[in-house]
Amino acid sequence: MKKLKFGAFLTVVLFLCPQVAWGAVLDGSELSLWWGIPFAATLLSIAIVPIVAPIFWHHHYGKIAMLWALVFVVPFAFMFGFEALWVNFIHALVAEYIPFILLLLALFVVAGGIYIRTDIRATPLVNVGILGLGGILASVMGTTGASMLLIRPLIRANQHRKRCAHAVIFFIFIVSNIGGALTPLGDPPLFLGFLKGINFFWTIQHLLPQMLFLIGALLVLFFLLDNWMLKKEMAEGSLAPKAESSVSAEKFCIQGYANFILLIVIVCLVLLSGIWKPGIEFDIAGTVLTLPSLVRDIGLIAVVIVSLRITARSVRRSNQFTWGPILEVAKLFAGIFMTIIPVIAMLRAGLNGPFASIVASVTNAQGEPIPLMYFWATGLLSSFLDNAPTYLVFFNTASGDPSVLMTTMAGTLAAISAGAVFMGANTYIGNAPNLMVKAIAEDRGVRMPSFFGYMAWSFGILVPLFTIISFVWYCA
Repeated sequence: MKKLKFGAFLTVVLFLCPQVAWGAVLDGSELSLWWGIPFAATLLSIAIVPIVAPIFWHHHYGKIAMLWALVFVVPFAFMFGFEALWVNFIHALVAEYIPFILLLLALFVVAGGIYIRTDIRATPLVNVGILGLGGILASVMGTTGASMLLIRPLIRANQHRKRCAHAVIFFIFIVSNIGGALTPLGDPPLFLGFLKGINFFWTIQHLLPQMLFLIGALLVLFFLLDNWMLKKEMAEGSLAPKAESSVSAEKFCIQGYANFILLIVIVCLVLLSGIWKPGIEFDIAGTVLTLPSLVRDIGLIAVVIVSLRITARSVRRSNQFTWGPILEVAKLFAGIFMTIIPVIAMLRAGLNGPFASIVASVTNAQGEPIPLMYFWATGLLSSFLDNAPTYLVFFNTASGDPSVLMTTMAGTLAAISAGAVFMGANTYIGNAPNLMVKAIAEDRGVRMPSFFGYMAWSFGILVPLFTIISFVWYCA
């Protein structure tokens, strides 16, 4: 009831608050690095509290996220006024958070309505096959769509294994991030580039070699690791009987076929919002909401409703579908999207902002771009910030002209694109599906590493591979 009252209050405020004299988007050059403390505290809370107080975190993570949001909101309102706070809050809500969470919700519900029933049991080759398939699908239906579709089958195939967290970790590497590097459908940064004028097939031409190298190397490493772990479990006697892969044609089936059509509808809605340009816009407290964006979001809500109505409850029960993972992601990212406001503003300020040294590091003394630095600067910031606005910042820093970036500065654009997509795998919050996959895995009983534990995996495995990419493709 309290949630309903708060939602009603927010709706009333949204429509009754005077729509006059709204200020411009926050000027990051006016801010100091101290404004980044609430965002850093949010990340540290996600990283530390589940380790030191897991029960407390499980029951109160939403309140913790709200607490740090208030730590930003109250001083900001005092320093800059309610009007500035309201403008930036509405922008974060309407332009970023609502589209983000609606897309995740639609993919979560639709993929949760597809149940792949099979007797298959995971062996290293079976797991490699699932990861490889996900890497292919990620550029077709997006990293989030492919992740939501295949994470449950991967976990079911490994349910007889005592140790399978490593399979989910490599799944995040390959399916939730690196596999989406080939098309604008794959990852939000590339879709933004597409909206800015980058050719649809440009990324295939320029990122395919790097992607194939990364996925190939990761699949080999995973096979060796998984094979070693499987032998260790067999020696311990901790495997369930009949660990060998066996698929019975009679027992193999897919339920919830209609949801595949809804997946296609989701992809079409996202593409439509980028291609359709009717020129109709709505102003909401200074934030421009285009008609295509509104149609996309309403369409995603409709897809959720249709999926829930047409999918048999038995299918979702077989998938062990619960609302817990999407609720966790929604609450945590609400705090992240709020506290990240000043950080993104400071980054967008470029050479005039607190992050001027980072922006300046991507060019040499003659003002020429350094692809190697663009790769690492975009990538490392994308590991902890939203990779979509980070991509845009460096896209505009490099030139902002798609015709120039696709030709004479192709190496720089490739570096920006690769950094934003690939290095989203470095942390749980680097890309939208990462935290969702973690939440689903934990909901299914998989003991996932902590925030820092995951970073130990990603930095130990991925950073050496990214270093090789740096020397081979971006040091020329």
